[in-house]
Amino acid sequence: MCQVSVCLVIRVLILVIGLAVPVQTVRAQEVAMAESSEVIETQEVVVSATKTETPIREVTSAVEVISGEQMQQRKVRTVAEALRWAQGMAVFQSGGPGTNVDVRMRGGTPEQTLVLIDGAIVNSATLGTYDFANLTSDNIERIEILRGSQGMMWGSDAMGGVINITTKRGRETPNVSGFAEYGSFNTIREGATVSGKKGPVDVAASLTRWDTASFSAINYRRGASERDGFHNWQGSVRLGVDLPKDGRLDFNFRWMDGITNLDGFAFTDPADVLGAKTQSKQHVFSGSYMQPITDWWSQKLTLARATDNLVTSSGTLQRNLVTGFEDTPFAFNSEISTTSNRIEWQHDFQVAKPVMLTAGYQFREQLGEFVDTLNGTSLIPNKGVSSNAGFAEAKLNLWDRLFGTAGIRQDEYNVFGSATTYRVTAGYLVKETGTKLRGSYGTGFRAPTINQLFFPDFGNPNLKPEKSKGLDIALDQSLFNDRVLLSAGYFWTRYQNLILSVFDPAGCPPGGFGFCAQNIGAARADGLEASAKIQVVRDRPWIKSLDVQFQYTYTNTENLTDNANTRLPKWPLHQWSTIVSYQPVESFRANLEGRYIGQRFNDTFNDQPISSFYVWNASATYDVSKSVQIYGRADNIFGRRYEEVLYFGTPIKSIFGGVRINFDVPL
Repeated sequence: MCQVSVCLVIRVLILVIGLAVPVQTVRAQEVAMAESSEVIETQEVVVSATKTETPIREVTSAVEVISGEQMQQRKVRTVAEALRWAQGMAVFQSGGPGTNVDVRMRGGTPEQTLVLIDGAIVNSATLGTYDFANLTSDNIERIEILRGSQGMMWGSDAMGGVINITTKRGRETPNVSGFAEYGSFNTIREGATVSGKKGPVDVAASLTRWDTASFSAINYRRGASERDGFHNWQGSVRLGVDLPKDGRLDFNFRWMDGITNLDGFAFTDPADVLGAKTQSKQHVFSGSYMQPITDWWSQKLTLARATDNLVTSSGTLQRNLVTGFEDTPFAFNSEISTTSNRIEWQHDFQVAKPVMLTAGYQFREQLGEFVDTLNGTSLIPNKGVSSNAGFAEAKLNLWDRLFGTAGIRQDEYNVFGSATTYRVTAGYLVKETGTKLRGSYGTGFRAPTINQLFFPDFGNPNLKPEKSKGLDIALDQSLFNDRVLLSAGYFWTRYQNLILSVFDPAGCPPGGFGFCAQNIGAARADGLEASAKIQVVRDRPWIKSLDVQFQYTYTNTENLTDNANTRLPKWPLHQWSTIVSYQPVESFRANLEGRYIGQRFNDTFNDQPISSFYVWNASATYDVSKSVQIYGRADNIFGRRYEEVLYFGTPIKSIFGGVRINFDVPL
């Protein structure tokens, strides 16, 4: 028997689809007239699946696109907030703004999700994860989410999937905009953007600031009284130049500077910690040169670097929220500096009309240093992991109906040797009915991090890479001239050689209390993914547009290590989300969004359950004039009490409001 909340949403969707059909029938003549007009509609394309621009109807992988326009309409402040409503993902934050955000895909860990910003790999060299805490949605063009084992095209870390983030590109008439926002938790946000194009040169640049002062990292309902602050600066620039013969130069830069106050633990009990904080400075640089060489051969060269400097202070006083005992926290101040370099040269060959070949070379290097600033000692002095890789893929398109890809990749690493990955996909589109059947099978791997290899008394230089293999099969259905888009599919992933912290006094270094990193883990995940996007009404009296979006994910995970047969930490069996967008007139839009996260466990032994929850948010925008917009957003409108991560705080009922001003500057 399904849960009440899930059943309610399913019934609403059935009703909505039922409403969409008669509206479509009534407007059949209008649609026919619209089709006869000479309006050219550009198809949405996806790049991450094959590293070439592919119309989404031809894509044979599980992929989702979140546009910057969608985030702006819903007043989404961070990339993490946008990902919470995406398919097949588990996104949890350890407290308020600026605290650590973990993103998992298809039963994997945060280390098994590869994240790129403008072609730069931003996963930490020391931890393996990317912390989304400081990444806002400002000046972002699109987020492509590619699910499944993607080692063949993307290399290490893409075991669960890939998140590819792209900065906006300046277009058409130059434009200047700015916004200011105030709300709960003493939140103040402000920013400005300049974008446009003149001749062959385009630019988009933004600068934003975000301050909040009264959000406790540890859940205040557990007795935490200190309010933790967050201060964030972020700037980004994308400069592009159109070259002769369809060539293109792109330069990107993004800067993030965040200071976050933290809470922590007194042994295993949650604790209110005074003075604990982190300061993170991140820089992302990238440049690319794309140039067709002939009408059947083009190339793209990408150079990228991401740096991160994280300084952590342990604080001066902590209060145990279970016992009330106050003492001085364990003093350990640190500075972690990491650098990730990537060079890739890709060539695309249109061998014949139905076949394209893609081949390329990638150099990847990750450098890291871990310094104990309290004692002035370097625990990990300038260690590095690097690789050289070659990859090749064939892409097939027969009659615009039968699609497929097949590829292989070879990585050679300086620390453990080689890793070979491959992937095949296939899809068939019945254009007459809008039905597409697609499936894929692929492998992935994750290289050991610098911490796992070299951390004193814990690292193991003999570690091998983690490995994965996975498949999915899905049915996509388009109805009523793409006004209803439905999708349902099954996925299965097996993880092997997982790197775990193991108690082995005989085999581990003597100074590490008997614990060290070893390749002994194994896990499995399988599940169902279903989604619906429905344009319910278009251009009716007081309903210019009414759209409904819904997704459901069932993820069954199993820890196979030592026959544990437990569920993997942080993974719920059931989760769903929905977004309803209503625009009665051109100048006003309202959004209602909700999500449900099922019960899950905080630990590998399944001894620390975290309760299920649902939360609803609302937002609205009103265009006072062509240049002025006022907006508001309400989070957790029903005041639900919940935790995403055990012991850590989440927003109470909170309200934010602001004004955005933009105007064109013709040149």
